[in-house]
Amino acid sequence: MVVRRVMKRAAAAAVGGLALAGALALGVLPASAQAAPAGSGTAGAVWPVAKPKPKLQPTTIHITGHDVPDDGITVLQAEDPKLFRMLMDEVGWLASATPQTSAPKSAKLGPKYTVKVLIQQNATQVYELYPLATGGPRAHRPARQPSGRKPDGWFYGRLSMSETLRLSGVPLKAKPDVVNGGIGGGVGETMESSELDPVAGASELFGQMRRLLLLNGAILLVILTGLAGMAFVIRRRI
Repeated sequence: MVVRRVMKRAAAAAVGGLALAGALALGVLPASAQAAPAGSGTAGAVWPVAKPKPKLQPTTIHITGHDVPDDGITVLQAEDPKLFRMLMDEVGWLASATPQTSAPKSAKLGPKYTVKVLIQQNATQVYELYPLATGGPRAHRPARQPSGRKPDGWFYGRLSMSETLRLSGVPLKAKPDVVNGGIGGGVGETMESSELDPVAGASELFGQMRRLLLLNGAILLVILTGLAGMAFVIRRRI
């Protein structure tokens, strides 16, 4: 009897050990199978993700227009990055900007300069600049663009437009005081010396005040006449 009990306990212990070993094997095997599944070949291989190509940036600016040589003026980013950046500051923001003003009268625009922005040898943007326009520089974005049609629009140019074009080789009068200034897409103002005459300004101011006083006097006279008429009618009824 004692021998049988010992044998039973030994058998039970062996079965328990086998069960524990099986459980441990089941816990380890799935991870191993996931790491290297049998017969998977290259199915578990990790392929590198293709990186998007960097967006091409402008490399050349070409300028044509009034008194500019027939072959135009070419500014390369690789040769003169500072001047190239100055020109891009004048026109780069026009691509996505909302039009700011209506088309001015052609007589007030002055000389026109066409600026083309190129990537390698392909034109991507075209703009028309009027640095000497009355009331300040103007810029025009034609509807027909090399990259597709866009809304036709007119914009207030930067005050530095004239000097930037001059530094590029355009024959314009020097304005070094605004080369580092200007308003990006803002309003510039060009005033003649006659517009700064204090005597003429004072005369115009007094003339406006005189017209205002006459207008107020006429309105007051109409009101008093109406009140007198109403008083006369009321008195007659009483």
